[in-house]
Amino acid sequence: MHLSSSVTAAGFWLGTLLPIVYLPVIVAGIDSMSRLSLFVALLAVHALALVIGHDYSGSRSQ
Repeated sequence: MHLSSSVTAAGFWLGTLLPIVYLPVIVAGIDSMSRLSLFVALLAVHALALVIGHDYSGSRSQ
């Protein structure tokens, strides 16, 4: 397995599982600038992970 395929797989799985982290942040409330910054950072990391993991071959049906 090459480094690029490992990075692609990590991006795919991070993009798949990261929304689970949104729930505690939203439940706790976005009532301060630090929590808003955390939420925006999570969204940015999620978008980046989706772009990187887009070509993951394990996500397609055979």
